[in-house]
Amino acid sequence: MNYKVNMLWDDEAGVWVATSDDIPGLVLESGSFDALLERVRFAAPELLKLNNSKQPLTLSFISERQERIAV
Repeated sequence: MNYKVNMLWDDEAGVWVATSDDIPGLVLESGSFDALLERVRFAAPELLKLNNSKQPLTLSFISERQERIAV
C-alpha cells in the first residue's frame, strides 16, 4: 500500500513538519529535511503496526516550502 506523507516547512518555528492522513499518529518535526525523512522511515512502520495496518508499505513524500524573497 502507498502511504502519503506531507512535509511542510514551518517558517516561524524553523523546522520541517511531517504529517499523514494515512498514518494515524504521525506528527514529527526536524530542522533538517533529510533527518526528518529518516525519522519518518523509522516511525511509519511502527505506527502502522500499532494500528494493525497492512505491510509492506511504500511512502510517498510530498514537500512544500514557501519563502518570502522580496518585501
